[in-house]
Amino acid sequence: MALTLAWRLFRRELQQGQLLLIILAITLAVLSVSGLARVSERLQVAITGQASQFIAADRIIDSPVKMDTAILAKAEALGLKHVTNLQFNSMVYSGDKFQLVTVRAVEAGYPLKGAIELRSGTTKALPQADEIWFESRLAGLLGHPQTIELGNSEFSLTHEIRRLPDAGFNPFASSPVVLMRMEDVAKTGIIQPGSRVTYLYQFAGDDAALKAFEQSVKPQLTQSQRWVDVQAGDSPIASAVKRAERFLLLASLMGIALACAAIGIAAQRYCQRHYDVVAMLKTFGASAKQIRLLFGTHLLLVTLLGIGLGLIGGALLDLGISGLLPPEIAAYSPPLTRPLLLGIGTGLLSAFMFSAYPLLRLLAIPPLRVLQRQLEGLQLGAWLHLLLCLSAMALMGYLYSQSWVLTLTVVAAVLLLGVLLTVLGFAMIRLGHSVGMKTTHPMQLALAGLRRRARQNALQLVGFSAALVLLLTILALRQDLLNEWQKQLPDNAPNYFLVNIAPEDTEPLQAFMQAQGIIATDIYPVIRGRLTHINDELLISNEEAQAGGQGRVGISRELNLTWRHQLPSNNELLEGQFNQAADEVSVESGVAERLGITIGDTLTYMIDNQALNVKVTSIRRVHWETLQPNFFMIFTQEALAPFAYTSMASFYLQDSAAQELANQGESVASNAVILALIQQFPTVSIIDVGAMVEQLRQIIEQVSLSLTLVLILVLLASALVLIAQTEAGMATRQRELAVLRTFGASGGLLRTATGLEFALLGAIAGVLAVIVAEFALYLLKTQVFELNVYMHWPWWGIAPMSGALIVALLGYWRCRQLLNQSCADLLKLNV
Repeated sequence: MALTLAWRLFRRELQQGQLLLIILAITLAVLSVSGLARVSERLQVAITGQASQFIAADRIIDSPVKMDTAILAKAEALGLKHVTNLQFNSMVYSGDKFQLVTVRAVEAGYPLKGAIELRSGTTKALPQADEIWFESRLAGLLGHPQTIELGNSEFSLTHEIRRLPDAGFNPFASSPVVLMRMEDVAKTGIIQPGSRVTYLYQFAGDDAALKAFEQSVKPQLTQSQRWVDVQAGDSPIASAVKRAERFLLLASLMGIALACAAIGIAAQRYCQRHYDVVAMLKTFGASAKQIRLLFGTHLLLVTLLGIGLGLIGGALLDLGISGLLPPEIAAYSPPLTRPLLLGIGTGLLSAFMFSAYPLLRLLAIPPLRVLQRQLEGLQLGAWLHLLLCLSAMALMGYLYSQSWVLTLTVVAAVLLLGVLLTVLGFAMIRLGHSVGMKTTHPMQLALAGLRRRARQNALQLVGFSAALVLLLTILALRQDLLNEWQKQLPDNAPNYFLVNIAPEDTEPLQAFMQAQGIIATDIYPVIRGRLTHINDELLISNEEAQAGGQGRVGISRELNLTWRHQLPSNNELLEGQFNQAADEVSVESGVAERLGITIGDTLTYMIDNQALNVKVTSIRRVHWETLQPNFFMIFTQEALAPFAYTSMASFYLQDSAAQELANQGESVASNAVILALIQQFPTVSIIDVGAMVEQLRQIIEQVSLSLTLVLILVLLASALVLIAQTEAGMATRQRELAVLRTFGASGGLLRTATGLEFALLGAIAGVLAVIVAEFALYLLKTQVFELNVYMHWPWWGIAPMSGALIVALLGYWRCRQLLNQSCADLLKLNV
């Protein structure tokens, strides 16, 4: 009987639109979460997939020895594709000329991701037997021979390599790269027991198999073996991918918080509208169990309907967005399971947790309310509602992001917004005592309405402020990330590196580049040295520490050192003062953190068998992604003056410059400037990173597109919440308008007062949003994104004005029908 009554009431209220608001809120929640999750995961998979071309695989194991065949068998059992590559250094000969090269011997199937870029185009093919593909500078160094000798064999030079997909980025590795088949290594006779070689085991496959493989194999790796993926820091795209993924996660978390706010507001409104219904049911003898069953069934049906509509909307959203994406991104299709389960879980959890408090108050309404409508029954503590809401939000946030930092940042922002709203609501209530419906002036009437509906307005401010906080935070982070990437990779980013520049070639080289109109960085001296002591404490390697050696673990290789009189443009001073005296050194922040180096420490270096003692006077943050010369340690020229050095630089070469030189008759080749540089400076090594820069720029463009799409989704979700929030106060306004019309208030006065009241709400929401957004951005920039923190001063004017305009337009649009009705019609609506 109770279920039949519940169904009949549900159908009636559904037809009358009384359940529309809460259904819309749950639909919005599920649509936002499932849709954003699906789109975000597609973008994350696409970005990571595109970025994985930088390492030619999804995962790599770098090892100095052959790996156990059981590991490769494990990969095959999981369905992973894999290839084994070999890398070693050797000399090649052509006539009386010889050159040290880096040999890459690869198996069939290489590369697993991406393609080999040749001067003649891209290819997935490999050199034939007895063939070698080569970098252009090798041909220049050896005089453009047709064949070369490598070990005991002779090979034909057939194709010029522009870039290997996993070439990496190390301008100090100056030896040219040659590519050959793995089968040809044996005939060279170079690899013998004890030879120094590097085995590169590359793997590719689906995420689940890769995760299972990582969990199984990674713990077995030794200290000398490395597990590499696109986010391991070996790729120049690593930082961009990590930040983009964090942004997408944050946007989805904000979407969850926004949806939860909408559900809480809708549930509060729904329960308030049914206070009189519960009082009447109790008066007519309905038991508490029957009432619980009645409204529990309503909540369940509404939740299921909202979840169903939300999942359909999320699927349509993903389908629509996918149609707008570039084909290379749309081709990636992440699993449906997680967004589906996340949407269902969000709908159920948020509907229960955010409706529990209003529902408990609804069920506690006393029968006497039919006579005294001000009675609201049991006044449960607001702390219970706050606890349920924050618990639900934190749980859903962590389940989605798997990041406590992001989750707690969002929760902290919500808490701050709650505190501000509590203080504001209390102030409005205190100021609202003895305030009547004064109708002498629109502003006076608007202020009276704000104070009279203090509690309701505080609830409305939750939605308005939450939407504005979300917009400001996402907009600011997106802009900061794009600006950061643009600084790191401007249009004239270096596409060539020059290394091994002799001191006597420095001035002629500068004159050459100036004459050719080449945009170049400064020329940096390079000196090799090993850090041996920190504060007279001996530094040892990881292997020595594991063997029981005493000392601080340091860097077990030589470092590239340089000197500068001024801080490099792509460096940021974090602590101290940059090199003022001869015995001072500036240390990169990552190395300083790793080795525990602080300002005032004394460092000892061994350079050319000579000890050098210097004092740390500054810590720098280096933007490694700028593709410019960067160094861990920067000295003064006086400190490094006794040591021999070579130099390096990077420069940007426009195609027009090469074409102009070609038109002058010096060369008809497209790389005429480079050939001229090689001829004039034969001892300088030239490294072409143009292909890498172009690929990196493509990835950044895709990341930028993803940020823009997510921002659009957030804008749409915020607009829906604002509309839903405006709906929340319509019944109360309807009664007040009827009373005001009865006492003679004109339509113009009421329209102006209503617009002003909503404008004031929007302005207050804008001020609160700026405060909370600045707080959230501080936490996010310092703890998550590693961006510079600064105040957004224009927001303090723009946000209140924008909030006032948007909320006023929405409020007036929603109230326009009520404002245009006559007094008699308004009274009929309230009967």
